[in-house]
Amino acid sequence: MKNIQRTILATLLLASSVAFAADGIAFITNLKGEVAIDGNQRPVLLSELAKGQKITVGKESLVSVMYIASGKEYVLRGPSDYVVRDNEVAGSTAMPPVTRDTAWRTTNKVLVQVAQTSAASVRMRSIAVAKPDRDPKLLFPTQGTVANLQPTFRWRPKANGEVMLLIAGQEKPVLLAKAVGGAYRVPARLLPETEYLWTVKYGGDEVGTGKFRTLSTAALAEVEKRRPGDKADFSDRLLFALMLHEMGAIQEARESWARLSEERSDLPELAAFAK
Repeated sequence: MKNIQRTILATLLLASSVAFAADGIAFITNLKGEVAIDGNQRPVLLSELAKGQKITVGKESLVSVMYIASGKEYVLRGPSDYVVRDNEVAGSTAMPPVTRDTAWRTTNKVLVQVAQTSAASVRMRSIAVAKPDRDPKLLFPTQGTVANLQPTFRWRPKANGEVMLLIAGQEKPVLLAKAVGGAYRVPARLLPETEYLWTVKYGGDEVGTGKFRTLSTAALAEVEKRRPGDKADFSDRLLFALMLHEMGAIQEARESWARLSEERSDLPELAAFAK
């Protein structure tokens, strides 16, 4: 229960902090330990920062701040105080910030979208404890876009089935195949920027119908270019999830948030992003 309450509080705080940072020029990409913004303890991941705000970092603590326009990231370690300037974070005491230039770019709009989506999801789940959903259903992909031309379809239960894939608006299937274990990887590359429908049948019954759209060739190339490795910095993996969300690959973004949440249980907002 305490973890649920922490997650609800974190996401509601994030939604409000991002929504009201109309003149935000930077945002938080990582934090550990004791961190305060203008004296307010425990800022939330992805919270926007405005010019002139004071960041206090405690002993053996850190916070990473990235500028929205330039993609430049500042890693601030404590004990020290820092101030958000127009184009840089300046240290006001002994510990100078560590900087790195990145190719990441985001927008205030997507920061607000992630915050509002996660906060709404948590509010809905806090109304009542939902019964476990065990009904047969399609799991992936069922909405938005996919950032892979050879996606792996997944459904529940993990049973053998028959997969059918069609281009939206066409009657002739582009794929009919037998699948085992509740998953099937498309064997040939799909067309970019195309809407597809897919269904699964097992035991003579249809599990359901899913709809998705593939990204454009340019967007797919950008995804592969920016895809971080398993040992990449935490903030790089966080920003990749943010990029997927901005591209409309919502389900893949949520899976990325979920993996980050397993790694960083000290950041309950990550679990909300994954919902």
